[in-house]
Amino acid sequence: MIQIPLVAPFDGWLCALEEVPDPVFAGRLLGDGLAIDPLGDTLHAPAAGEVVAVHEAGHAVTLRLAPGVDVLMHVGLDTVRLGGQGFAPLVSVGAQVAAGDPLLRVDLALVGGRVKSLVTPIIVTESAGLVFEPRAAAGPVRVGDALGVLVGAAQAGEATAAFSPTAQRVLRVPLAHGLHARPCARLAQVLRGFAAQVRVARGDEQASLASPSAMLRLAVRHGDTITLLASGGQAEEALDALADLIASGMGEGAPLPEETPEVIAEQPSVLPLEPGDVLSGVTAAPGLAVGQAWRLARAEPEILVQAGGIASEQARLDAALAALRQQMDGEASQGTPAQQAILAAHLGFLEDPELIAATHARIASGLSAGISWRQELQAQAAALRAQSDPRFAERADDLLDLELRLQWQLAGQEPPAQEAPENAILIAEDLLPSQVAALDASRVVGIAMARGGPTSHVAIIAASRGIPALVALGERLLTLAAGEALVLDAGGERLEIAPGTPRLEQARAEKAGRAARRAAALASAHQEARMADGERIEVFANLGSLGDASKAVAQGAEGCGLLRTEFLFLNRATAPSEAEQAEDYAAIAKALEGRPLIVRLLDIGGDKPAPYLPIAPEENPALGLRGIRVALARRDILLAQLRAILRAVPSGDLRIMAPMIARVDELQAVRTALQAEAEAMGTAMPPLGVMVETPAAAVMADALAAQCDFLSIGTNDLTQYTLAMDRGNPAVAGGIDGLDPAVLRLIGQTCAGAARHGKWVGVCGGLASDLLAVPILIGLGVSELSAAPAMVPEVKALVRVLTLEACKALAAEVCAVSSAKEVRALVGGLLMRVQHETAIEGAGQ
Repeated sequence: MIQIPLVAPFDGWLCALEEVPDPVFAGRLLGDGLAIDPLGDTLHAPAAGEVVAVHEAGHAVTLRLAPGVDVLMHVGLDTVRLGGQGFAPLVSVGAQVAAGDPLLRVDLALVGGRVKSLVTPIIVTESAGLVFEPRAAAGPVRVGDALGVLVGAAQAGEATAAFSPTAQRVLRVPLAHGLHARPCARLAQVLRGFAAQVRVARGDEQASLASPSAMLRLAVRHGDTITLLASGGQAEEALDALADLIASGMGEGAPLPEETPEVIAEQPSVLPLEPGDVLSGVTAAPGLAVGQAWRLARAEPEILVQAGGIASEQARLDAALAALRQQMDGEASQGTPAQQAILAAHLGFLEDPELIAATHARIASGLSAGISWRQELQAQAAALRAQSDPRFAERADDLLDLELRLQWQLAGQEPPAQEAPENAILIAEDLLPSQVAALDASRVVGIAMARGGPTSHVAIIAASRGIPALVALGERLLTLAAGEALVLDAGGERLEIAPGTPRLEQARAEKAGRAARRAAALASAHQEARMADGERIEVFANLGSLGDASKAVAQGAEGCGLLRTEFLFLNRATAPSEAEQAEDYAAIAKALEGRPLIVRLLDIGGDKPAPYLPIAPEENPALGLRGIRVALARRDILLAQLRAILRAVPSGDLRIMAPMIARVDELQAVRTALQAEAEAMGTAMPPLGVMVETPAAAVMADALAAQCDFLSIGTNDLTQYTLAMDRGNPAVAGGIDGLDPAVLRLIGQTCAGAARHGKWVGVCGGLASDLLAVPILIGLGVSELSAAPAMVPEVKALVRVLTLEACKALAAEVCAVSSAKEVRALVGGLLMRVQHETAIEGAGQ
């Protein structure tokens, strides 16, 4: 009988494996074991043994305790994507260690701010027949405390010499982080469904696919060429299934590098930025910034591990929650409308009875208030990130923000103040909403993030504070040194690294020119938007709440081209009543003082979940149940919203718009429902329009126009669907551009289809706020532009100096080129000529 005791490798909180917020570990796909939420920064050996694997990302170490007995320690979840940042291995393969010897160090503040959880599974990946018997209950542990014992009679391992393959497949690995623990476990699980044995060969080395620890030692990286070797009765079937799964990317796919292994091996995983380099990103907040790189340090308070008693810990939690609510109420009273809306959503989490009850339950099990709050919020955030849509990570960040803010309240401290230098451009992998809200906008002139998305709360706050921001710039951004000179052009979606004195001076002059043009546009914001040759173009504003309406009117908006009704439906436990909706629609119509109001029907699903509208997990939510599909599936929600809009009609000029229409029969279903409700209420039927957000709708625009009153193009979704690039995925988001000729041709096709039936076309997506896009859209046949309220004055000012003939000529020219870059160059030349001519005319008056 063999007995191998295991001791705690970390100071922290011990928990059962099933509590790990990751199905691979929690489901024991890699093996049995326990987990620790660490509070110490050093991982120690849980037993004496030989180091057989240290992952190249530094986050995982495997020890061999006896022949055929391997234990994996995997620090944190999703830490492989950090590429080694925050980890310092202290041992190498082949080293002999004793129980308690240090194995690696981790920067908890750095890593904890970038991953969904620091919880560390300790897994017996190879047992040789031994059984793990835990000997410790959940609760605080220190390095060296007993965890359990591996007991039993050892069995012989797999005999490599007996393996005789009868089938093979050669393929390259598209997974961005290679075959690390999670994909290895999934592949082993798939293999168990076949009567086959499979080994993986990389170069001269091989490993059994059934052995996760052996696979980890094989260290298969992104772009590596591997050979799958199989034997057994279902060898071919097993290889087909495994090869297909690997080729799919398993949710971590990235473009494969060119096959030059000898060159790749010599290059670092992330090339450092050099003077003159340019990074492409995605606009999160418009504007131009010239300044120096600056990093914001993430500080965390000390979290008490030992609970002071259930009653006292629950009281500490409740007091901290009350204090944080009071603090956030104060912030909301002084914040912008966008900040107020986000803080209201955060306050909703703090008042969520289920969230508070779940945290109280963790305290009742013996955890401290801080540990309980951290575990519950990280579990909730992990659930959002597990939805397979990158945009859910943006909402998960809100939960992580609340987690940290409450920890400071529990500690009775304020986060240390960090003063930015003059003209600072903040460089970060990602940011929390509260961090952006706390920035000194007089010193921080721009934000550049490696990750993040254009629809996140960080992006909304940055835009509301007038701070230009780029997201999805990629990991190379993090190689920038503090103090490096930068030009951040959010409109051009580019970050220029140390571009040289002439470019810096040019950018400063351009910024000053933009400021002057902005001031002039504001002065004439309430004048009609009529082109130089007399053609009338309506310039509306996109609204997300009642507060936006008065701001839009002040900016000169001639109406609302898109009211996002989601503000009424999200961040609440039940759907709004018909009366509540009617009251809000009427109030917004009143605030617009009789100007047209186009109400978009509920556009939910995808990145906008609602708890009372449960949608089953989808592999690709962007192509699943969202937009009008949700409304038609839940007709009670649809009909209540239609009645509410009809009740509000007497308060103003209201029109209705259906989102995400892809087929004519969807439009017909909405029209039939609207007509029935209007007849039942004895009221006039308002105009019904269609949002063109899919290539299908653009191609079928003539058929749709025959049965609706207007068309409005949502260029954000139309662009991502046309280019097959998810705008929330940093791996591809940098290549997304609404001025791509393919998108422009679809817009032109939409306008042509609508014109056959005499219907007007508007644009309510991001291109309507892009001054480079305005002349093209008008030239393609768009007669209404609905922009962000802050951009309305500049859009109107630009319209007034354009002629329809010049716009049509430009549209024909740009649709004939092959790239968005060429389009931008052509339009930039036109705008420079127009601005020059306007300046000359102004000087002569």
